[in-house]
Amino acid sequence: IQVTPGIYEFNDPGPEDPFLVTTNFSITYFSVANEVESMSLPVWLLVTDSEGMSVLTAWAAGKFDAELIAKDAKRFGAADKVTRKRIVLPGHVAVLSGELEEEMPDWEVKVGPKEAVDIPAYLKAVL
Repeated sequence: IQVTPGIYEFNDPGPEDPFLVTTNFSITYFSVANEVESMSLPVWLLVTDSEGMSVLTAWAAGKFDAELIAKDAKRFGAADKVTRKRIVLPGHVAVLSGELEEEMPDWEVKVGPKEAVDIPAYLKAVL
């Protein structure tokens, strides 16, 4: 089951708030969404088109990489929503951080936690 790719807002984000990235696999999306909805910190969530695959499955299949993340960020107008450009990759695909920095040179690329349950603590500590 897939979620519609796009940009989702949680806790009324503004131009200084970070973008998290995930795939459009429904279980992954809802895991991330539930964690960010439950915290008081505002975030943007870029949901990429991975043909409904989870982060690791999509990465292994070549459906979730730096080029595709950058393409979807541009397609959905991520840069138009923020003045402080920060994007947080799922920890399981930390290997993409260098490539994403090349694809999105105006953005600060961070590597987030591997599990959605750790997102609130990560955001409070790192961002």
